Formats: sequence, C-alpha cells, structure tokens
Amino acid sequence: MRWHEVTVLAAEQAQEMVAHYMNELGAGGVSIEESWSEDRPRDMSFGEWYDKPLNDIPAGYAVIKGYYPEQADIGRVVGSLTDSIRGLPAYGYDPGNFTVGVGEVKEEDWADAWKKYFKPLQVTERLTIKPTWEDYVPRPGEAIIELDPGMAFGTGSHPTTALCLRALEGVIRGGEEVIDVGTGSGILAVGAMKLGARRVLALDLDPVAVSSATANVKLNGLERAIEVRRSDLLGAIRSGERLAAEGVRPPVDIVVANILAEIILRMIGDAMEVLKPGGVFIASGIYENKEQDVEAGLLAAGFELIDRVREEDWIAFVAGKPKGEVR
Repeated sequence: MRWHEVTVLAAEQAQEMVAHYMNELGAGGVSIEESWSEDRPRDMSFGEWYDKPLNDIPAGYAVIKGYYPEQADIGRVVGSLTDSIRGLPAYGYDPGNFTVGVGEVKEEDWADAWKKYFKPLQVTERLTIKPTWEDYVPRPGEAIIELDPGMAFGTGSHPTTALCLRALEGVIRGGEEVIDVGTGSGILAVGAMKLGARRVLALDLDPVAVSSATANVKLNGLERAIEVRRSDLLGAIRSGERLAAEGVRPPVDIVVANILAEIILRMIGDAMEVLKPGGVFIASGIYENKEQDVEAGLLAAGFELIDRVREEDWIAFVAGKPKGEVR
C-alpha cells in the first residue's frame, strides 16, 4: 500500500497544533522531528541515550509529517491544513515561515524506519520506557514500560509526556484510580499502573490511538487493570456510557491529560467533577504562551495549584481539588 506523505516545516511552538490538525484531517500516523545541532542542549538528567543524528532542520523549527491513505483527497487535505496553519497566530501560536509539501511512500518505508531512533529511555527515577524490539536489563527497583507506539503519539521522548510521568510519580502513593484523557499510545496509563495505581480508564477519540493503547496495555499484561475506551475527552463518563463492571468509576483520585492547552481548557470543569475531594489533575501539553490561560482556567474552576514543572518551553500543572469540595 502507498501513502501520501504531507510534510510541514514550521516553528516548534506550532508543532503540536499542526499534528492535531493532521489528525483531524484523517492522518493514519504523524511523526515530529525537531532541529538538532551541536550547540543545542540535550537533557541527560535521567541518562537518556540520544541515538538521533544531527539534522539540517533550521534552529527553532520542526518537521511534522502526516500519512494519508492513497485514496484520500490529498488536495483537500493540503488546502485545509494550510488554511489552519495560517490561522494559528489568532490562537497565540506562531508557525514562522512554514512550508507544506506532498510526496508518496510505501507503507514499509515509514511504518518501521523510525524504530532505529527509539531506544530504552529512563524518564523518571523509577520508570524506563523500553521499545519491544530492544533488549534491556532493568536495574533493581526499575519499572519497565514495554511500548510499541505504532502509528499513535507517545514514545515518551517528548517533554510533555516525560513531564506527565514525572508528575504521576510524585502523586501516586499506591491504590489510586486514574483517568488518562487523550491516552495516545497508552504510555501514561501503563506508567500509572507501574507506579502503583489500582485501576486506570484510558480515553482517546482517535481509533488508531485506541487500538495502539489496547495493544500496549496487553504487552504489559495489564488488561485486567486498564480499560481503554474511545471517547471525546470525558464524554464516556458524562454520557453514562457503560464501562467495565470492575473498572474505574468516578469520583477518582487522579485525572491526567497530555493534550493541547485549548482542549485542557475545555475539560477543566469536567475534571473537577470527576475528581474526589483532594484529588489531583495533571495537565500537560501546554506551550509557554498558553501558561497563563491554563493557570487562570484552573483557578477559576476552583483548583489549587500544587506544582508547575517545566522542560524546554513546555509546562505541566499539578492541581488539586480542595478536600472540602463536594460536587
């Protein structure tokens, strides 16, 4: 099978929005490659192994590639995507001097080629992500997340995912019930279980992500503890959709969301509703230009700010529902 490869060169701050638009237009997979050069610092605080070669992407820019089946109306896709990127400044994202190009690839050329760059990655003091095709001997006390991200987001290498896992490590004490909104490859759901959570409900609107997350849950032997559902944010809970008999039921201890700031702002009220008094909302995927908006939204909903963690230009909030709050 052949696929249309749509390639966008845009400023890094716009990369998540571009990827979001590609998915909205029906991409079967999306990849992001940021600029790397000799003088760009690389975070090695957790012993990361960088096997990614240097590239010629301009500093401050990223290459985002979306893959569409050969029967797709690629002219419509490119036109809609270009219009959406042009409109990004209205939302506070500067795409820079972006370009959009189209090519064709064979499925085998893109589905597996990226795997040579994905190596075992320690993302917290206790968690290491290991791709299924790599051999790795864990240290004593080290928890391993087996991962094959397939065509969905979430290898753990992006700062927003690492921020979420580190925040989860800081709040999970053992026995918590967790909802993971926008689960992608399922990495946060699996990570929460490896850190001691009792059960997780993993939600995503993208059927490709639901399939990928379900497979990764099985890889880690957690089918009985993690339920993966297709849902628009917390819609499955709001609508009273029937969930697994022994699965997660609100109110819960933790809600974690690694998605765009605009979408986090839409779900803050629902997160407050499904949390127990004293529960924790971890919100990541927030670029620095949206930090104040998300902070204001959390405070307006009644959350208390517990922590704010950063990596590069990305921010994750750890917010608590007041213990005396009953809703």
